[in-house]
Amino acid sequence: MRGGRHLLPLLLLAVLRGLCHGREPAPGAVTCGSVLKLLNTRHSVRLHSHEVKYGSGSGQQSVTGVEASDDANSYWRIRGKSDGSCQRGTPVKCGQAIRLTHVNTGKNLHTHHFPSPLSNNQEVSAFGDDGEGDDLDIWIVQCSGTYWEREDAVRFKHVGTEVFLSITGEQYGHPIRGQREVHGMPAANHHNYWKAMEGVFIKPSMDPAKHDEL
Repeated sequence: MRGGRHLLPLLLLAVLRGLCHGREPAPGAVTCGSVLKLLNTRHSVRLHSHEVKYGSGSGQQSVTGVEASDDANSYWRIRGKSDGSCQRGTPVKCGQAIRLTHVNTGKNLHTHHFPSPLSNNQEVSAFGDDGEGDDLDIWIVQCSGTYWEREDAVRFKHVGTEVFLSITGEQYGHPIRGQREVHGMPAANHHNYWKAMEGVFIKPSMDPAKHDEL
């Protein structure tokens, strides 16, 4: 009996620890402030932008998909829908509204009611200056769990026009030969799944001088 009395508090503590652990974000969650590349899982190309403008539609900076994994123009920073709404190192929740800011040009992933040049879906561009654009830069992360996990394929649904960030395989010619068109599609399907790949992932409450680089 004495042994049982001592064992009960230990078992209770273990159960409570297990419950608390279940509420914590997994170590592989994508976090606010992280810089990463996004792979379209259907077409195996990474979300990309550059200082090349569309020759039609909005005339804004183009967004494409590239096969190369080492292109520096494929890095995007995870930010909240407004400043302060996504604190550095906080895990991004499924259903959370975010902005994706292109690191090298400071423009945000954006879409609007212009036709895309190749497929006639909805044009996706990069818009704004130094990370500041407008309400058409906001996307909802759609995933199945509590948090956006690095190993999971997720969708990005545009708040303003309700399209999904997609690639269906159309390829550009000169001057960006071989790059794929990125566009918005109204239906959720296998063309609009994305996975976090290479990047610098900020850990919760970590020293800004340290990071987990993949």
